[in-house]
Amino acid sequence: MMPKIVSVDENSTSNNPNQNSREKRMATAEQLVLELTIPEHRENALLDLSKKREFFQDLAPMLWHSFGTIAALLQEIVSIYPMLSPPTLTAGASNRVCNALALLQCVASHPDTRTLFLNAHIPLYLYPFLNTVSKTRPFEYLRLTSLGVIGALVKVDDTDVINFLLSTEIIPLCLRTMEMGSELSKTVATFIVQKILLDDVGLAYICATAERFFAVGQVLATMVSSLAEQPSVRLLKHIIRCYLRLSENQRRTLQLEDG
Repeated sequence: MMPKIVSVDENSTSNNPNQNSREKRMATAEQLVLELTIPEHRENALLDLSKKREFFQDLAPMLWHSFGTIAALLQEIVSIYPMLSPPTLTAGASNRVCNALALLQCVASHPDTRTLFLNAHIPLYLYPFLNTVSKTRPFEYLRLTSLGVIGALVKVDDTDVINFLLSTEIIPLCLRTMEMGSELSKTVATFIVQKILLDDVGLAYICATAERFFAVGQVLATMVSSLAEQPSVRLLKHIIRCYLRLSENQRRTLQLEDG
């Protein structure tokens, strides 16, 4: 009887459970990404992908380069615009669109897709969410998840990201959240402002006019006062880092002290 001939590839695969596991995960990811473009399967695919996105290697490039996938995610986002004003957003609708936002955060944080994400101006689709004022849980969850996408962009020090954000209305939107959001939303919004300030371009932008400088300083001062009633060490750290960075601008240091 002739012995079974096993190819090198077959043998290496059969003896490598990690490789098998990775291939299964990729096959699952590809199937779920495909289902994003099928309306009747999209909700479950959004839920599964958002929960397991950290286990799928190179999910971000797959999302970006798969036909119709980003369009499907944007469709999920714009579909709830009518629920923003008057505020009629339900918990179910909020959870669904936040699953889509979680996948966009994955794209925003990946080095191979971050620039493509910016060039397509996709963050602008999130700004209507940051412009809401309702303090109900569905809206708060929506704002927090949207801020997470912007936070993923600024986490990596990249002046191109800062330049893009400064060309939009992200500063006033973050300041609004810093004034009226939950503790967690305030923390993420303050982190975004902090990262913008840490970039020389961002610091120069905010200190270029007295109006911008005082707008930031006034919100920071209000937040410090509110921390006396509701202390948060994590939030206070970000506030202090913003103050430290503002104090490095010599032209505005005296104004900061006077304020």
